[in-house]
Amino acid sequence: MIRAYAHSNSPMEGFCVFQKMARRGLRPDPITLTFVIKCFIKIRCLRGGEQAHAKILNGGHQSDSLLLTNLMDLYSLCRRDGEAHKVFDEMPHKDTVSWNVLISSFLRNKRTRDVLGVFDSMVRDELGCKPDDVTCLFLLQACADLGALEFGDKVRNYMEENGYGDAIKLCNSLISMYSRCGCLDQAYEVFNRMREKNVVTWSAMISGLAMNGHGRGALDAFRQMGQAGVPPDDQTFTGLLSACSHCGLLDEGMLFFESMTKQYGIKPNIHHYGCIVDLMGRVGKLDQAYELIMSMKELKPDSAIWRTLLGACRIHHNVTLGETVVGHLVELKAQEAGDYVLLLNIYSSVGDWEKVKDTRRFMKERGIQTSLGCSSIIVKGVVHEFLVDDVSHSRKEEIYTTMDEINKQLKIAGYVADITSELHNLDEEEKGHALSYHSEKLAMAFGILATPPGTTIRIAKNLRTCVDCHEFAKALSWVYNRDVVIRDRNRFHHFREGRCSCDDFW
Repeated sequence: MIRAYAHSNSPMEGFCVFQKMARRGLRPDPITLTFVIKCFIKIRCLRGGEQAHAKILNGGHQSDSLLLTNLMDLYSLCRRDGEAHKVFDEMPHKDTVSWNVLISSFLRNKRTRDVLGVFDSMVRDELGCKPDDVTCLFLLQACADLGALEFGDKVRNYMEENGYGDAIKLCNSLISMYSRCGCLDQAYEVFNRMREKNVVTWSAMISGLAMNGHGRGALDAFRQMGQAGVPPDDQTFTGLLSACSHCGLLDEGMLFFESMTKQYGIKPNIHHYGCIVDLMGRVGKLDQAYELIMSMKELKPDSAIWRTLLGACRIHHNVTLGETVVGHLVELKAQEAGDYVLLLNIYSSVGDWEKVKDTRRFMKERGIQTSLGCSSIIVKGVVHEFLVDDVSHSRKEEIYTTMDEINKQLKIAGYVADITSELHNLDEEEKGHALSYHSEKLAMAFGILATPPGTTIRIAKNLRTCVDCHEFAKALSWVYNRDVVIRDRNRFHHFREGRCSCDDFW
């Protein structure tokens, strides 16, 4: 009965059955406790898990790996990772399932590198068990998050060598991983060789094409999906509307948005509205975008949709609407340092240094601190991270020498620092110097230094890339004949021969 309730929509009834059992004097065995914990997992009940943990200790069941694995999973889902790891460390026998639960805990805590390390140890059979299909799913997610293309290839090779190469869930994850690493050719190759394609497969390919700047290709894939008789879902339309936004296809985007309800019976969610706001912002229809947000009745606008509009205000230098948008974020109590940085960008772009000063004073009084920009690049399987003006790298002298040489070459080619990206009221020379050593520039310099000519430079950044770094990457891709792929917090930027896939809107 407890097991049945654990798999139902009424998991707490399972706990009630467990309580009746205890009142009758029946002692629970490990199987009973396993299903009780599964009830608590369903509703993320930490207190219940702690009670179950006490029963495990009192009943002397500390050697049951399956039971402890479920307990560990509950602690992890409840964000009590210290307790989860303690349970794991105390397990006498650790199998693949328990290692998978540990890996999922690492993923939730953004400990991506630890995930890669566990996989390596499992493959080398240092842990007494081998990765399974679930392990591979987690690893592909980790590689996508980190942009670890080489490691993703390693996971794919393992999958194919161990009979997982045709598993549809893993192939779907491969498409997503390659897309998020900016490798659309590999994503398309996986897609084409799949014998069976479900809605997740098509949606992953459409989203991959969209995020990498191939909007027209995404629309073509959607038409092929219809011809294949696969009905779209809400995720399909998120990718499709994102593709329209990347290409500035306002009419097509509005038609798809309307067809969701009328033709497919899919109710638009907040992400779909966000794509339309982004699309309207891209083509300069800021007032219409604001009206669309204000017209949302069943859905409450969230911080993400307001930030999308705020980013458009920065592009189009709309000070008044930008201030209004920040006001809405304040109402939601969702304002972040990055929102004020965008507002500072708007003020500085129109030369309103008084408002820049006032906003900075406000941020200081409220204790609002901006996040440090961090850019990472993976070379030969090693992650190298850079902050602005970073001097912590072991090859810092070579990197800065390379950086100075790059600056000289780009200036000869006509690159001029975009000083609107510097938000302090300095003279032009000082602003240019302040912009010289942003984290993504240092990562690019290291990429030029540490990889052979012609190698694609792939960088991940935790914040939105600034206008000057964007112009710098365009110039570098042309002068050094390198493809540069930068994934910032907003989208992918594919730089090739002096152009970017985002068409300078992000």
